[in-house]
Amino acid sequence: MKRSTDRILTTHTGSLPRANDLTTLLEALDGGTVPGQAVFDARVRRAVADIVRQQVDAGVDVVNDGEQGKVGYSTYVRHRLTGFGGQAAVPTRADWADFPEAAAKSERRSTIMRPSCNGPIEWKDRTAVQKDVANLTAAVSAAKPTEAFMTAASPGVIAHFLKNEHYPSREAYLARLVDVMKDEYDAIHRAGFILQVDCPDLAMGRHLAFPDLSNAEFLKIAAANVEALNHALRDIPPDRMRLHLCWGNYEGPHHRDIPLKEILPIALKARPQALSFEGANPRHEHEWIVFKDVKLPDDRLIIPGVLDSTTNFIEHPELVAQRLIRYAEIVGRERVLAGTDCGFATFARSVNQVEPEIAWAKFKSMAEGAKLASRQLWR
Repeated sequence: MKRSTDRILTTHTGSLPRANDLTTLLEALDGGTVPGQAVFDARVRRAVADIVRQQVDAGVDVVNDGEQGKVGYSTYVRHRLTGFGGQAAVPTRADWADFPEAAAKSERRSTIMRPSCNGPIEWKDRTAVQKDVANLTAAVSAAKPTEAFMTAASPGVIAHFLKNEHYPSREAYLARLVDVMKDEYDAIHRAGFILQVDCPDLAMGRHLAFPDLSNAEFLKIAAANVEALNHALRDIPPDRMRLHLCWGNYEGPHHRDIPLKEILPIALKARPQALSFEGANPRHEHEWIVFKDVKLPDDRLIIPGVLDSTTNFIEHPELVAQRLIRYAEIVGRERVLAGTDCGFATFARSVNQVEPEIAWAKFKSMAEGAKLASRQLWR
C-alpha cells in the first residue's frame, strides 16, 4: 500500500453513512424480505459510486465502498454463509455495567440480527464479494482516488458477534471461519484492492466478551485470534493489507479498555503491513506515546485515528495536524496515514452517533489538518 512519501495521506476505517432509502433496503435484507435482488443490487451500485465520489471530494486519498451494501461490518457474513440462525443474546457492556444509573438512561435497543452459529458453515452466496469488487472497481475508475481498500470481517470478530452453538470448541469454530473467509480475503486481493481485516476482537473483546478474565488471560485469546487470522491471510503479501483495531465504536465510559501498550505487541504479530487504531477519543488519545517504547517494525505503517467517530464535534485542522505530527516524529512521516477511530455507520440500522453531514465536515477538516502537518513535516 502507498506510503506518505511527500505528504500525509488520508483514509478512514470503512463504514460510511448510507442514504435513508438504502438503509430501508438493508433493513429488508436483514429481515429476509428484500423486494428484489436486482433492485437492491442496482441501488447499492449507485450508492458506491456516490460514496467514492464524496470521499474524493472531501479530501480522502485512500477510499473504499463505505460498506454500502453491508448490514454491518461483521454480521454481513450471515447473508453469505450457511450455519447462522436464530438470534444470539447481545452481551452486556462491562464498562456501562459499572454505572447502572447512567446505563439505564443511555440504553439503546439494537435491532441488528445477531444470529448464533447453529450449523455447519459453508458458502451460499459466492457472488456477493464479486459484486462488491465490481461496484468499487467502477466507482474508483470514475473518481480516480489515490488508492482503494475493501473491508472484511476477521474470523475473531465474527466469532465475537455470532456466538458458536455448533462446533465442539471455540478453536474449531475459528478454524472453520478461517477456511471459509480466506476465499473472501483472497478475492479482494486478486481484485487489486488493499484488504482491511476488521479485528475489534483484539481489544474490544477484552471488556465485552471476556470481562472476567485477567488481561494476561485475554492476551492469550487475542494471540490465538492473530494466529488464526495469519493462517487465513497466508497467501496475501503484507503490503497489500491493513488491520483495524478498536475498543468498540460507542460513546461510553471505556474505563475497562485494555491499554494499547498491552495489546500492541500482539497486533504487530499479524501479517498486515498497516495498523489502524483509535487515537482521537478521550480514552486513547494519550497512547501516541506508546510508540516511544514499543518499536514499530521497519516495514510497518500506522493509521492512527485523528477523528473521533462518536462525537459531533468537528476536530479543528490544527488539532488534527498536532496529532499526526506526534506520531510522525516518533515513527517517521512516511509511515503515518491519517485515519478515523472507527466507522461512521458501523451498522446500517443503528442510530448514527455522528450526523452524516457532520461526518463529511470532519473528513474535510482531516484533509486540511493533514495538509498543515505535511507543510511542517516536509518543510
